Amino acid sequence: MDCYKIYICYQLNHCRFVRRILKISGLLLLFACLLFVAAYLINPKVVRRFVARNVFGIKCIDYRQPVYSKKLTDKIPEYIEYSRASGIKQCKNEDEISEKVNQGKLVKVKDGNAFIVESMSHSYPYLTKPAKDLLIEIGIRFKEKIKNSRVRDAQFRITSMTRTSEKLKKLRNTNSNASINSPHLYGNAFDISYINFRTTTFFLTNCDEKYLMEALADVIWQMRKERKCWATFERQQNCFHVVDR
Repeated sequence: MDCYKIYICYQLNHCRFVRRILKISGLLLLFACLLFVAAYLINPKVVRRFVARNVFGIKCIDYRQPVYSKKLTDKIPEYIEYSRASGIKQCKNEDEISEKVNQGKLVKVKDGNAFIVESMSHSYPYLTKPAKDLLIEIGIRFKEKIKNSRVRDAQFRITSMTRTSEKLKKLRNTNSNASINSPHLYGNAFDISYINFRTTTFFLTNCDEKYLMEALADVIWQMRKERKCWATFERQQNCFHVVDR
């Protein structure tokens, strides 16, 4: 009888110990999950890289893509007079933008096969017809450039287009580098992000991201050589600034 009691006591204590271990393990797992989610929300790209490399063993691919971004060095004084002459008259506010649209001097730019129009707080998704045609051609050449890569479905993002003097004033309150003589005021300039691409390839490596950036720079550089645009590699804004020529 005493042995039976000892056995029951042992089993109960053992169960309590197991439950305690399971409880602690569950809390640790929950904490790890919350930490992972927090890290992903703060910097999803770093988390995806970590998972790709350490969980799925996805390694960088050497695309052998030359660097063209550093060649995009046009300065505003070199082309601002042409931009002003070939573009629209500077608009003060959204009402004047609407007038230019109604007059056919500006056309709306929507998502395309190669690019996405981001939500814009300091500009409007409109360009002159020649500038829109330039953007579409960049997109066509970009898709052709990457068609045989593992990121062939990638789309680049347009982050800025036509600004009003009202929008520019607000922008300069947060970004002192924004030029008061910007070609964005004349409807023939746009900015393309080189750090954020949309693709169904969830795990992008550093090599993938660098390839997409330089493949896009390559396309813009070639069009610049053809005298179809001016372009600037803007490091602080993480974008390629492109102006119709």
